[in-house]
Amino acid sequence: MHTDRERCIRAVRSKDARFDGWFFTAVLTTGIYCRPSCPVVPPKTQNMVFHPSAAACQQAGFRACKRCRPDASPGSPAWNARADSVARAMRLIQDGVVDREGVPGLASRLGYSSRQIERQLRAELGAGPLALARAQRAQTARLLIETTRLPMAEIAFAAGFASVRSFNDTVQEVFALAPSELRRRGAASGGRGTEAPVPGAIALRLPFREPLNPDNLFGHLAATAVPGVEEWRDGAYRRTLSLPYGHGIVSLSPRPGHVACRLSLTDPRDLTVAISGCRRLLDLDADPVAVDTQLAADPELEPLVRKAPGRRVPRTVDAAEFAVRAVLGQQVSTAAARTHAARLVTAYGTPVDDPEGGLTHLFPAPRALAALDPESLAFPRSRRRTLLGLVHALASETLSLGPESDWDEARARLSALPGFGPWTVEVIAMRALGDPDAFLATDLGMRKAAAHLGLPAAPAALTARAAAWRPWRAYATQYLWATGDHPINRLPA
Repeated sequence: MHTDRERCIRAVRSKDARFDGWFFTAVLTTGIYCRPSCPVVPPKTQNMVFHPSAAACQQAGFRACKRCRPDASPGSPAWNARADSVARAMRLIQDGVVDREGVPGLASRLGYSSRQIERQLRAELGAGPLALARAQRAQTARLLIETTRLPMAEIAFAAGFASVRSFNDTVQEVFALAPSELRRRGAASGGRGTEAPVPGAIALRLPFREPLNPDNLFGHLAATAVPGVEEWRDGAYRRTLSLPYGHGIVSLSPRPGHVACRLSLTDPRDLTVAISGCRRLLDLDADPVAVDTQLAADPELEPLVRKAPGRRVPRTVDAAEFAVRAVLGQQVSTAAARTHAARLVTAYGTPVDDPEGGLTHLFPAPRALAALDPESLAFPRSRRRTLLGLVHALASETLSLGPESDWDEARARLSALPGFGPWTVEVIAMRALGDPDAFLATDLGMRKAAAHLGLPAAPAALTARAAAWRPWRAYATQYLWATGDHPINRLPA
């Protein structure tokens, strides 16, 4: 996108928010970089240069605009939709892997050398992995400075900085303001929001590209919630989180223009990972305008898109957890799947305290489930074999479903496991791997919706018909499911 200069100039002149995160505008005369929708008067075209990432702008010597806050714009949809090595690397960087394991750890997860990863990221994004991780640390630091009352030293380490000095230097360089001045500005502008303060909790806002339809997103999460791990309470979806340094509890509430997020963490170093997981869970980095424009070109889908635009794909904060739940949900009702999952949670999950609600456990990790007694499972022997095959593959790391996963390779490994058919593989690809083109052609609800709309209901014919919806077939699934009267399509009371 950033290489198409004329298109970028048109977006800047029209202040088009749809392109926020796709590219950044750096102004040569002021040394400032902005998002395309910046409210200030657009600079002269000869003074504009375009970069694909905030890190590239910072590396070129530009600082973030104080008006449009380009560091706080939604992430690029490209990293959410692409499956190549650069997109996988970006997802890992957003997950804090460089902060925890360094560039060698990032490279080893992707199966490349550090030098090759550095070269690929520079060619695509104009910045290497360290610069990209630094830009993310700066963004997290600003978020904490403006929205919490944490001491600056705690913020520095929570954001991933190795020292308070590097924290101070980075904030000053990136934002041209000292951390104390950022805090004063944030307080003056109401940066701490209107959420009721909770002792020990961090309240923040998660931005997204509009429109967003919360009904299917939060309705699906609430309707399939596993007791003890997830719940819908007081207009918010709440769940426990397993994190690298400890655990946490998150509360997510849909609001106009943002999602209110409140995090309670046992270790503040997990903040970056928790935010990344929440954005992935709610599919907040999607580009709904691009998706809806293509799907609305289909005459059968157009009325559904026009009626409720901005549907997202509800995903997960833990790919291994969702894979286990997908197996538990094979050929049973939503209620039965929740019951089976709740039994595993009670028997093998780690207990947690939740003073605000009814959350009791973390979902058990694959290694904990690998020790389960198959005779204790109240479902058919073939399903037991399927579940045990999955948890052993996950526990032994012969199967990886994390942000670094190659989607095609993961599909192949899943298909090789006993009891894994097209539905299970594709639902894991859609919600755990995050493939926007995953398609549940064999799903009963999909087939009923297709027949209702006059589309072919047979899986092979429906797959052929859905070729026009690529690469957004996972989103088409959400619109088709909307034709049924099911709790996953509406917010709970």
